[in-house]
Amino acid sequence: MAETTTTELPKRYHDAVVKWRETFLPDYDFLIENWDRYFPRDPKFRLCAYRECGMPCSIECGEDQGKPKHQKVADMKPEVAHQLAAQIRAQASTEFGSIQQHQLTLARAQDEQEQAMVLRMMAEELRHGYQMLHLLQEDDWQPVTGASTDQMVEEILSMRTGSHVLGAFNIDFESFVDNIVFCALIDRVGKYQLSMQKISSYSPMAESMPQMLREEAFHLATGVVPLRRWVVKAAEGSPMITLEVIQKHLNKWVPRALEMFGDERGGSTNVKWGLKPMKNREAQDQYWREIGKVVHDLNMRYLRARLPQLELADAEAALARLESDGGSFQGVRAEELLRLPHREYFRRRGEPAFRMVGFDGETFESVEAYLGHLTRTLPDGYRATRDFLEFVEQMTAVARGDKKPEEAQRVMPQLRRVGGVCPCSRAVRWVADEAVELPGPAAG
Repeated sequence: MAETTTTELPKRYHDAVVKWRETFLPDYDFLIENWDRYFPRDPKFRLCAYRECGMPCSIECGEDQGKPKHQKVADMKPEVAHQLAAQIRAQASTEFGSIQQHQLTLARAQDEQEQAMVLRMMAEELRHGYQMLHLLQEDDWQPVTGASTDQMVEEILSMRTGSHVLGAFNIDFESFVDNIVFCALIDRVGKYQLSMQKISSYSPMAESMPQMLREEAFHLATGVVPLRRWVVKAAEGSPMITLEVIQKHLNKWVPRALEMFGDERGGSTNVKWGLKPMKNREAQDQYWREIGKVVHDLNMRYLRARLPQLELADAEAALARLESDGGSFQGVRAEELLRLPHREYFRRRGEPAFRMVGFDGETFESVEAYLGHLTRTLPDGYRATRDFLEFVEQMTAVARGDKKPEEAQRVMPQLRRVGGVCPCSRAVRWVADEAVELPGPAAG
């Protein structure tokens, strides 16, 4: 492994993150105290920023390919620096937002080890957010953003579910199935984003990615390993989990995962400026193929648990036949198996936003019929949420011609909390003893 350096944020920023952690990750001390019990082979977690030494020194793609990477924001063109600042802000928002979501249903885990895995993942997401704050703190971003470091850090730590940058992080979890499917799908998008940012023309960003990617691999396992166990339990007839429940949660999260890559028609400026190596559609295509393999693996495990007498090659052939022709094989019906929903199903951002496309790619003439289809294919708990209600309102407005899809996209999602700002926001005001006035925290 390449050499890495570790750094802590200045005390007031570090203490602000710790205070945030006490609010949204109250089980942190339990994790640290029991680390060796659950993860005896892994180094104990540390809240700090890592930077990897020996990364490429030249810009790896775009119009300036081959030129030295930027060491400071001031070295960059203003438009490139502005785009990069937005990426760092969005990345930080996702890390802290994920913790807020997972905390809602962490206690609903049925398995102690699976719960510990999610808790570790949450701690590492905290470190990833800390890493992004480190990038904002160690350079002078004010000429680019118009905000001081104090203001940027406070804004990020004051975000709540509903005010985060990306829509997937503004959806409340309803059960522990959300925790697991989210890790398998949404953290997999995170892997893609981190991999692309590893080549960033801004050297501090690129140097921040290797450790985050190593940790992200565990986050994917936190989703996939329990799902593998669950499909076997479902095959054995367990009343605790069914493939239908897993399928409906795939339907909930796959559309949000696809949207995290940005509009399918965009991303060229990131490539041009050396910030990422792929346009949005190209990255999304690769992701789509990868999650298809995940679903195939889960179906294989289900089929072999149902029919343990089958050799691997026979099971592969049977699954291929079920997936292509439907029907049944030795009592296993094709409709029992997991499938990815159509890529345009339940989309509210990007090129397919607010098209009335169903699970199988079918289209609907009336909004009432389409919404009825969604209520049959999404989890019961999710349909009762404000997030789904917002979609229904915007979908109805688009279908009736009251709004264009572009207008509706700007509205989705808006989940505002009752009761004011983030409960940790007062603690974030670490400068109370200084003659510096900060703006009010973000609404939340």
